[in-house]
Amino acid sequence: MYQGISTKVLTNECRLSYSHLNQPYAQTPTSDPKYSVTLLIPKSDTVTVENIRQSIEAAAKDGQGRLWNGVRPPVLPIPLHDGDGVRENGTPFGPECKGHWVMTASSKQKPGVRHICDHSTELAPQDVYSGMYGRVTINFFPYNSNGKRGVGCGLGNVLKIRDGEPLGGGASPEADFAGITQTPAAIAQPAINPLTGLPYSA
Repeated sequence: MYQGISTKVLTNECRLSYSHLNQPYAQTPTSDPKYSVTLLIPKSDTVTVENIRQSIEAAAKDGQGRLWNGVRPPVLPIPLHDGDGVRENGTPFGPECKGHWVMTASSKQKPGVRHICDHSTELAPQDVYSGMYGRVTINFFPYNSNGKRGVGCGLGNVLKIRDGEPLGGGASPEADFAGITQTPAAIAQPAINPLTGLPYSA
């Protein structure tokens, strides 16, 4: 519970992956574009995980009374997954997920993305990326769609706490060019013809 709402949670610091916070993204050609992010929540953060479980349960009770005709699914699909296990399709989670709970939150509405030092100014797009650390508000809701019943996770707002190693397979310029240095003076020095002792351009 957060701000008196039983289905709402403010996470502690977590790492953000598969970040689509600047532009909406469609998972498939036929799906609606949404803003989304995957949260990597350390397993050591038992407070956030317990708040999430309680809010999922609140959403499930709401669904049972309002959407599911009083019948709770015997195996309730929820958005919280074990990063040390496998995805729903049977493939393992990426190495960045080890030791974490993994959960994706999405919304059709653009989330506010702010920095912990400035809650009033929207972060520039280049400062929002997969791999950074932040706190996120999320809201759980029951669904009954195309015969599928479960609990989903809605995305609220994001508060960036600190930078982190970018995720997504790309390397930073620092990593790509490590060990390659040259002083400005060396760059400007003309090449000398060893026969004449003069620059080649002379």
